[in-house]
Amino acid sequence: MFQKKISIVLLIMIMSAFTACGQQQSVEVEEYTMQESSVAEAVLDTGEKNTEIVEEETVVLDEEEVARIAEMKAMFGVHCIAEQTFEVELSEYDGKVYVVPFTATADESRFHIKIIQNGEVLETIRAYIPEELEGEVFVSLDSISFFDANFDDCTDIVTIQTYGDTSLVTVEYGFAKNADEYDRSFNTAYDLSDWLTTSLENPTIPEIRRLVTQGKKNGEFTSYQEAYETRSHLCELENNSEMTYDLIYFDEDDVPELVAGVSGYRVSLYTYRDGRLYTLMDAWPYGAAGNAGYEYAPKKNNLRNYNADFAGIIMYTTYMSVNEQFELEAIAQIETFNFDDANGNGMPDEEEEDSVGEYGVSYLNGVEVTSDECAVYDMGEYDYIHGSLNYEELLQVLKK
Repeated sequence: MFQKKISIVLLIMIMSAFTACGQQQSVEVEEYTMQESSVAEAVLDTGEKNTEIVEEETVVLDEEEVARIAEMKAMFGVHCIAEQTFEVELSEYDGKVYVVPFTATADESRFHIKIIQNGEVLETIRAYIPEELEGEVFVSLDSISFFDANFDDCTDIVTIQTYGDTSLVTVEYGFAKNADEYDRSFNTAYDLSDWLTTSLENPTIPEIRRLVTQGKKNGEFTSYQEAYETRSHLCELENNSEMTYDLIYFDEDDVPELVAGVSGYRVSLYTYRDGRLYTLMDAWPYGAAGNAGYEYAPKKNNLRNYNADFAGIIMYTTYMSVNEQFELEAIAQIETFNFDDANGNGMPDEEEEDSVGEYGVSYLNGVEVTSDECAVYDMGEYDYIHGSLNYEELLQVLKK
């Protein structure tokens, strides 16, 4: 580590000399001397490590990098952490964006990150601070990295921050590959961030990547067994609850799908094709608010879900299948009213309660349909999508 005599500002500038795109340090602008061996590193959207090991030597900031830092300050203000501000391509957005970290500002009381494009703030990622670090002073943003940490083909953001004398690792999962259809967002992987923070005394981006992804990249898996071993390993890190797993045959091929979840609360489903892992269900909740869970018809590419409002007076039956983009899409949602909705407001009013249980009508896409028309979407025998194996048992099955 650097000697405490070096100020935080100078430390960040020293780190930036190594992190900014691997530039050559040819022009002598400012000099600082390190008293102990250290490693400065950066991982940008390529995910490749760029390191320099310096021991008892003078570090010279590149003139071009100093100019870049000044430009970032001019663009984004004095609260911008310019040394760790980069223009990158993220899968969530069309075209390049600036990922701009800030110290506390007038409108944000703590460290935060803004995604900015053409002067517009597209997203603000507010700092996650675990309870044990609440009240500690934010010292520095030591590293920021952009890569697909959870194999869903969306770019995630990983940071290493310092609060007081403690290193904090945060993982922000990105969502929405198709910006035209879905909202874009970044959500903190709380349990994973906590595990990395408590497990790593002096965290580095390469070490975090190794622990999270086991050195694997989506699209480069050699078998479904390897893909499912890697993803289930991450599932264990992502959850502090007891996870259960299973292998099921959801679609028509002979490659099983991986089920992972917390029984009675949420479930995920993954499939494998040609070296790539696809996320079909990402921690879908059930067991509350009328959601009975998710069923599948083995090898028929058909999911069924029952959901209820008003204690079952209104029932929703949804059927889904995996499309060519390896996404679950709804093929039908049948809405059944088990009361006489005389006033047409879509909910049981007091004067309509007498008809509950004596009346039933179903609608598909707003059009009234018969029970026979509803039945064409049903594929017969269904099993619930849930785990029956613990992690060690799953690994044993995958090794067979």
